[in-house]
Amino acid sequence: MLQGHQTWIFENKPVIISTGVVGGPFEARGNIPNDFDILHEDLWLGQKSYEKAHTLLLEGACKRATEKANLRKSDIQFILAGDLINQITPTSFACRTLETPYLGLFGACSTSMEGLALGALIINSKGAKYLLTGASSHNAAVEKQFRYPTEYGGQKPPTAQWTVTGAGVALLSDKGEGPHITSATIGKVVDMGMTDPLNMGGAMAPAAVDTIQAHLRDRQIDPSYYDLIVTGDLGKVGREIALKIFQKNNIPIKEEQFQDCGLIIYREGQPVLAGASGPGCSATVVYGHLLNRMKKGEIKRMLVVATGALLSPLSFQQNETIPCIAHAVSIEN
Repeated sequence: MLQGHQTWIFENKPVIISTGVVGGPFEARGNIPNDFDILHEDLWLGQKSYEKAHTLLLEGACKRATEKANLRKSDIQFILAGDLINQITPTSFACRTLETPYLGLFGACSTSMEGLALGALIINSKGAKYLLTGASSHNAAVEKQFRYPTEYGGQKPPTAQWTVTGAGVALLSDKGEGPHITSATIGKVVDMGMTDPLNMGGAMAPAAVDTIQAHLRDRQIDPSYYDLIVTGDLGKVGREIALKIFQKNNIPIKEEQFQDCGLIIYREGQPVLAGASGPGCSATVVYGHLLNRMKKGEIKRMLVVATGALLSPLSFQQNETIPCIAHAVSIEN
């Protein structure tokens, strides 16, 4: 059911019955290694390229989520997923192996919640009994495409972020045990004229605020309804900007209530500058760490707002500004 201008209410409350979360060696040394199902020892994953390794991240996450639910891949009706690499080829190649009807998504780093919102809509309308949705990224593959190969050793400013090597997927169903998806707010593109590809947090913060405000307005609720409002990858810079905009707009979101996946995944001292980024950032933190906290009863209601910068190497070379978007999904125990 549509409520307000851009929010869906899921009356049948689709269930996240299992998840699969995979990470790389840098994530294994991070802040939440115990919340991953699989951690790889090297970035190559035994492959000849980082892009091929990227493909295996999503494959592994999908297989683990299916196994944990005691299902076979033939039981899954659809996969909704995406990544950052040209034409989302790692995701498409992974789905070549998974042999499940596939809807490829691109929302940059907002892809995890774009997929969860659309997946919940499909389940809620009885369009599927089981489906997988998720997102992935690989540090060396993404950095090579959007900035410089890591071997180049280019110096980065303090506003830059570290792309997560990881994949997170959720297995949704119309029934079963697990957290429920109750609503989703689809964001609109917001472009504040920023052009610096090494300050994604600053570029994406206004889009995150816009979507959160729309969600609260459409649902006619106060921020205190949620125990946690968490963004995808604003990092230190973007989170501080978002808090200032909330204050300016008189939105009563408490600082301790407003967190960011890009500041959760790595520990203090890891050289990530302003924090983590990438589609795999929100996917791994939400489907691993935060849902585990829900299972323990530490969180009852959370709003996940995945943020994405919709630029490309070509648009940057043509001196275009950076359009951004954020999608919000409410998950409740």
